[in-house]
Amino acid sequence: MWRMAEIQLRDLCGVRSGDKGDISDLTLFADDDAGFAAICEAVTVERVKQHFGDLVRGEVVRYEVANVWGLKFVMQGALGGGGPRSLRADNLGKTLGGALLRMRIDVPDEVAAAAPRNGRRAPLS
Repeated sequence: MWRMAEIQLRDLCGVRSGDKGDISDLTLFADDDAGFAAICEAVTVERVKQHFGDLVRGEVVRYEVANVWGLKFVMQGALGGGGPRSLRADNLGKTLGGALLRMRIDVPDEVAAAAPRNGRRAPLS
């Protein structure tokens, strides 16, 4: 049985985001195979919905993009109506991307040991 450690997503991956209307699109990008396997296991649709709570009122769909170690989430009803309809102070997907990186997940000890505690190992270019 694997020993597990709890870390934040920001220690394993970066995020890119997009928004259109009331839809937010967030993609997590891992730095390596082990990080990608860990986020695929731990970051489920249910966990993402739970993490955002009432901020995301619609369906969340997850897509795996293994060739770039990416995990994409398309979230309906995520921007308070979107654009000029929203009453949120910041109604853009990038804000939700930053919030997603704060999610805490359990990963195998060896994955946690390879992840720095102050952010990603390598920047996306």
